[in-house]
Amino acid sequence: MNEQKKILQICAIDLSADALLKPLIKRSMEEGFVVHTACSDQGRFAALRSEGMVMIDVPIAREINPISNMKSVMALYKLMKREKYDIVHVHTPVAALLGRMAAKLAGIKNIVYTAHGFYFHEEMTKKQYSLFFNIEKYAARWMTDWLLLQSREDYDLALESNFKSREKTIHLSNGVDIWKKFSPELFTEEDRQSLRRDLGLNEKDIIFSFIGRMVREKGVFELISAFKRVSKRHSNVKLLLIGGLPESERDLCSYQQLLKDLDYPSIKHLGFRTDTPELLSISDCFVLPSHREGLPRSIIEAMGMRKPIIASNIRGCREEVFQKENGFLFEKGNDKELEIMIERIVEDSEARESFGKRSREIVEQFFDEEKVLQKQINLFKTL
Repeated sequence: MNEQKKILQICAIDLSADALLKPLIKRSMEEGFVVHTACSDQGRFAALRSEGMVMIDVPIAREINPISNMKSVMALYKLMKREKYDIVHVHTPVAALLGRMAAKLAGIKNIVYTAHGFYFHEEMTKKQYSLFFNIEKYAARWMTDWLLLQSREDYDLALESNFKSREKTIHLSNGVDIWKKFSPELFTEEDRQSLRRDLGLNEKDIIFSFIGRMVREKGVFELISAFKRVSKRHSNVKLLLIGGLPESERDLCSYQQLLKDLDYPSIKHLGFRTDTPELLSISDCFVLPSHREGLPRSIIEAMGMRKPIIASNIRGCREEVFQKENGFLFEKGNDKELEIMIERIVEDSEARESFGKRSREIVEQFFDEEKVLQKQINLFKTL
């Protein structure tokens, strides 16, 4: 019976549990599973517990640190031996590796790893790439029973490189709630006008939005550089930057430089927000100029809200954005090309409309959260 099965979800920090795992955790609980979540408490535990989630504070560093990492492994091992979980499901690179080590030591029978985006990427040196590629490969082969990949490119690579047998490898995809949360029909014109006024925007403004951590690898410096040049030609173009920088981030120097660069009348840095659907509802285009991604949820959220997308031509983004179909892809780091794409969106209202319509069609076909959740629930039920 499902009610006898216990699942431990592991990620690095509570922000990930809140932003990435909460729908799966809640659905699993609805299906009768007992679910615990282990991660570092960075201030969100009380809110998550108030929603019925069982949160266990296990400090987990987000980088390789032998002493800290071994403390995390031992804490997770003791937790697993005490609670006797049927399934351990791990997420986020370092936490996933440590969680699988602990699960293997504890004799857990079903170890599931969801790769939200493999850690190795094109910007690494050959030596770095080879190191992390092999860590991922052999951890998948020897410490993982089921390998779930959000990105189709990651899925194909895992099969081609024999990370795991085809039978134990699942293309999961990614999704958001496109019916009850990220749907344009949920917001009236009055709602949109009210929010525009609150943010100091008027009806004629063309609004671009970005959601993500304010760090260099998200491409925010290129975005600001390109946007400033466009806004000099179009005074009614505005940019909303949504997101901040967790205290644990490593890119604090970049953040300080960014803050100095944000003193510009057409740019509004809103920080962390809980009203993402509302902010997307007033946007005319979503931009993600990231240098590396898994399969970004932010693009899916914007597509659900029927928005055209401008994104860098990298793994993950090119699985969601189709050139001149629902938006534009540009070469990462190329702010001149990004500027051209922004200009095209500004000048072509018909493209904004047609791209946005196509975004919604694509998201309904491929990125419905319901379908993604059901794949995982079906797997849990078979284990």
